[in-house]
Amino acid sequence: MLSPKTKRNISRILPFGFIWVFMDLFFLVNTLSLTGGTENQAQEAAISYTAPVLIFASLAVFIVGILVGTIEIVLLEKRFSNYSFLGKIFTKFLIYSSVLFGIILITYPIAAGIELNRSPFHPDVLYKLGQFLGSFVFLNTALQLSFELVVSLIYAAISENLGHNVIKNFFIGRYHTPKVETRIFMFLDMKNSTTIAEELGHVRYFDFLRKYYDTLSEAIIRHHGEVYQYVGDEIVLTWELEKGTHQNNWLACYCDMKNTMNALKNDFQADFGISPDFRAGVHVGEVTTGEIGALKKEIVFTGDVLNTAARLQSLGKEYQTDLIFSEELHQTLNARHSYSIQHLGPLMLRGKSSETGLFTLN
Repeated sequence: MLSPKTKRNISRILPFGFIWVFMDLFFLVNTLSLTGGTENQAQEAAISYTAPVLIFASLAVFIVGILVGTIEIVLLEKRFSNYSFLGKIFTKFLIYSSVLFGIILITYPIAAGIELNRSPFHPDVLYKLGQFLGSFVFLNTALQLSFELVVSLIYAAISENLGHNVIKNFFIGRYHTPKVETRIFMFLDMKNSTTIAEELGHVRYFDFLRKYYDTLSEAIIRHHGEVYQYVGDEIVLTWELEKGTHQNNWLACYCDMKNTMNALKNDFQADFGISPDFRAGVHVGEVTTGEIGALKKEIVFTGDVLNTAARLQSLGKEYQTDLIFSEELHQTLNARHSYSIQHLGPLMLRGKSSETGLFTLN
């Protein structure tokens, strides 16, 4: 079984492979339409467009895209977080260009060997490689790869800033037409955030928030949560009903985040002289989901479930507990769960026509 983090990384890496194959096919069709398929045949440095060569080339390009995506997502994503958008793309472009030149030195002899029915190390193949590196064909290939690389890096930067699920849903048009969904929402609010901000100052507080968000992210990924919004020091998480209730993911996520935060208290103390904590309110219900906005498009959720979850979170201080969830969510818990649940009693929430049952963890 793959872990949620591995599945998430795979879903983020695969688009790189498809982007590279699509762009490569686009350039190929464009070249053939301009030359009628004759110019490349006449060039000593070029490889003929035979079926085996095209199959190998498409597979090689897909693998290169996957390699770029893997390096980007697994190795480099966090290392350039302080760079500007253009600075990030330029620096990464230089790194990847070196890698791609090495890949060309490997894949070209293989493709030429397939065309000539020779070993990749045969003198005829190596001669063809030398001709290729000094030809216009190589320049054209380098420009093509550079363009594909820039497009994939722009995609990576946009995906990192907007979120992979948001980008995916925009591309597939999932929410072009509003849809009714049943979702779980968790409103997570940092305790004493105003006091912490005054104590640290706004610059240090920004670094404090960044580390706070990073600390919670692994638990969110492990339990299939989605970050809907960051609102100051508040995080709004959401789950599709099936994902959220499977193995009590929403509750397991809360406990995992608490445990992670407790484990890193000393780390926060060492860096900032203070450690954060949070309260959460959780509710489930129907929302309307769709794209909205005139000057800027966003995928938004509307429905009473968000207001209720926010109100439950605000009741935590009054009830002296860090978690309050609704009776509707309590009913979704697996009967064999190992959590110790406490019933806080019913409460008439503002704007509601009936009482809401409140629950928490002992």
